[in-house]
Amino acid sequence: RFIVDFERWRLLKLGLGQLADRVRHVAQTEGDGLGYDVLSFEPNGRERCIEVKTTAFGEETPFYVSSNELAFAREAPDRFRLCRVFDFRVAPRFYELSGPLEQHFHLDPATFKASFG
Repeated sequence: RFIVDFERWRLLKLGLGQLADRVRHVAQTEGDGLGYDVLSFEPNGRERCIEVKTTAFGEETPFYVSSNELAFAREAPDRFRLCRVFDFRVAPRFYELSGPLEQHFHLDPATFKASFG
């Protein structure tokens, strides 16, 4: 919700109220399988697909990403954004990164799905 509100504010400050009205928390309305949480927009109307990762701890706290999130970041690097919200309980701040996640982070496989066949 923090990033949804920020994105609406950002677009309103740019005089783009019609785009601000279209910002949606898609993880809540459409489910968590899209590879991102928030649908927002660039000033030119192009979609910004934002995955939000939040922690109460510092900005370098490790976090988990799903295979859907990795795949979407690779498939749509021009639209994908990662918003890393940190110090959320005390004084929320965030940074934003674009493009495939492996450009910015060391990705360590932490879980595996086991199935028969």
